[in-house]
Amino acid sequence: MKRMNRRQFLRESLALGGAVALPGIIPARALGRDGAVAPSEKIVVGGLGLGPRGQYDLSVMLPEKDVQFVAVCDAVRSRREQVKTIVDAHYGNQDCRMYSDMFELLGRPDIDAVLIATGDRWHALASLLAAKAGKDVYSEKPCGMTIGEIQSLADGIHRYARVFQAGTQRRSVSNFQYVVHLAQSGKLGRLHTLHASVYVPSKSYAWLPAEPEPPKDQCDWDLWLGPAPWRPYNSRYVSGGWRGHHDFEAGGNFLDWGAHTVDLCQWANQADHTTPIEYEATPTSIVARYANGVELICDFLPTAFGNRDPQYHTSTGTCPVRFEGDEGWVETGDNMQLVFSENLAKTLGRQYAGTGLSSAGHGRNFFDCVRSRALPVCNQNIMRRSHIACFAAQLSWQLGRKLTLDPVKEEFIDDEEANRMRRRATREPWSFNI
Repeated sequence: MKRMNRRQFLRESLALGGAVALPGIIPARALGRDGAVAPSEKIVVGGLGLGPRGQYDLSVMLPEKDVQFVAVCDAVRSRREQVKTIVDAHYGNQDCRMYSDMFELLGRPDIDAVLIATGDRWHALASLLAAKAGKDVYSEKPCGMTIGEIQSLADGIHRYARVFQAGTQRRSVSNFQYVVHLAQSGKLGRLHTLHASVYVPSKSYAWLPAEPEPPKDQCDWDLWLGPAPWRPYNSRYVSGGWRGHHDFEAGGNFLDWGAHTVDLCQWANQADHTTPIEYEATPTSIVARYANGVELICDFLPTAFGNRDPQYHTSTGTCPVRFEGDEGWVETGDNMQLVFSENLAKTLGRQYAGTGLSSAGHGRNFFDCVRSRALPVCNQNIMRRSHIACFAAQLSWQLGRKLTLDPVKEEFIDDEEANRMRRRATREPWSFNI
């Protein structure tokens, strides 16, 4: 039989002259009146790996009236329980289901979309598995561990015709939107230099001391590792100490900020369809150049912007970007302040009240696109180019030499070693052949 949703059932029953018995009184809320969203119209969401960042994302998604969060899966029991407590308290019930097996959650036909906020090692593969299961995906960044994973992810989203949003939410924040508008509209003159703050890249291949593995129901260590290489259990990994370890972190921490700041520079340069072609590390930055001549400078924190020009400001907060043109420059960051070159301050000066960032608008854009099937503001195509640019920059630092990238083939020119490093082996049975 053809499956019908609730609206089809009601409509076809009424068309038959009420041949199917219906309740005499239907609550207005069930019909979507008085500002409520009918249950049949809600976007049903599940979550994979919701630690501190994922729980923040959840906190700004739960208030959306047309969204219903119903399930969470995590390899760590305490985190499953934390999320269930948050969700049940919000809805005033005990309905949030907990899973330790992601395939059980992804197999639920009622779930439309998933929020993925695991560690870096799981982002790409979990997103692909969700897409194959017919779910739309909101994934935290970095969205993959290597150039190869990013390519597989973007290709898979297209293959399964899903809606994908990368968690690079600054594209949905007003002060960043405004400075990008200034760059694209010519208010700065001809754009020539972009600055993106990044952490100083690092690599660690050390293992933390082995500890006894906890019971599987408390922490499924094998599942927690997923596609990452095996190593002994240590509780510090599970509590966030995986950061800084090569096997668990994408791009030697370059993408922690670069996934945001390089992405914003790509946007300002109207380069979402491409990447820089040359990358070269210096002691204080990585310099990349686009085919149109614009220079992208990835300045290392904590001296970002202060290591090249004493006029650079550090008052704009974390994740700062700066765009320079022939007629002046503008800088902004997470504290919402805008700083202009002296000649532009009077004509373009604009301040944004408040501090901090919210992912609410970014999530709202995702849910709107789940309904319309349009491309979100940080869709798989945009994510692909900005992430590949970050990985290429990081590899130039790691190898200690200039790299040239073909932005169409997404291959390094005349550098076999760099091309091998576009991928990593994954641990069985976790494969990207999906």
